[in-house]
Amino acid sequence: MRDAIVSPRRLLSRPLGWLGTGLGFLVRALLITWASFAIFYSNLPWPGLRLALSIAFAGFAIWVYLRSYQRRMRVVLAVLFLGVVGWWITIQPSHDRPWRPEVAVMPRAVIDGDSVHLTGVRNFDYRSLDDFTVRYEEREVQLSHLTGLDFYVSYWAEGLVGHTFLSFLFDNAPPLSISIETRPEIGEGFDPLASLFKQFELIYVVGDERDIVRVRTNYRHEAVYLYRLNTRPEDARRLLLIYLARINELADRPEFYHLLSNSCTINIVRYANAAGRQGRFDIRHLFNGLVDSYLYHSGRVNTTLPFEELRRRSLINEAAQAADGAPDFSQRIREFLPRVSRR
Repeated sequence: MRDAIVSPRRLLSRPLGWLGTGLGFLVRALLITWASFAIFYSNLPWPGLRLALSIAFAGFAIWVYLRSYQRRMRVVLAVLFLGVVGWWITIQPSHDRPWRPEVAVMPRAVIDGDSVHLTGVRNFDYRSLDDFTVRYEEREVQLSHLTGLDFYVSYWAEGLVGHTFLSFLFDNAPPLSISIETRPEIGEGFDPLASLFKQFELIYVVGDERDIVRVRTNYRHEAVYLYRLNTRPEDARRLLLIYLARINELADRPEFYHLLSNSCTINIVRYANAAGRQGRFDIRHLFNGLVDSYLYHSGRVNTTLPFEELRRRSLINEAAQAADGAPDFSQRIREFLPRVSRR
């Protein structure tokens, strides 16, 4: 009778052993994958060599764990992995690269009481996506005339991922757009996977809406949605000051863009929190193609309309294409938007 009784510890030991083995395998697989990609996206100048070293490391690691039972081989692998980590740490961001003209100038801000003087404000004149007149300007705005905040969501293809940016609204000056982006070099395009491995520096593009918005609606043919936030003017001012401090930090000290930790929506939420936002993390902050749903259900936009109706009326491509380079571009893209409802 005593032999027939099995203790709870013995009952749990086998599934716990399986769980431990599975977790160990998962951790090793993730570390091997990370190190292989870190080698492939490293700062070695020869793509073929990077690919060969990446494959060699992954192959050796898999052989060690699946075929080799020698302890010294695992020590060798650990040393190699630590070497990759050390190499990775030495890769530093830079301001000195052959940048594409759209990101060639880092903006700066000088704050003097109520006045903010901005340099490096982008206002390109586009004739096509690749044919434009480069124009960086200086702007002066007053914090006391900042009245509100608008939120943009732009899609290369409608889905879970898009690009988000803000426009700060003034009652005596045109809106000022600030877009958190990668800083690609000439010939580079955006690669989400590469952005996890120190491939792109970070830039806060400060610009006129006839540039920042129109290049997306009229020339890249992205679907662009504009949502009027019910942010109070004092909150918008605090947020702008946080943005300006970050803009100056980046001008002095470059940083890498990272899709999951130093990107557009993640930083917008981070700075909104610093400015006094009330709310917790939401998965739609990462899957930012759904962030307009988050804004609606958290009450930060007009909720007097059903969400689908608000979204339909917030698509501005037709209005932007009709306005094109008109001086009143910003007014015309907002002409048929639902009114903002202040909290």
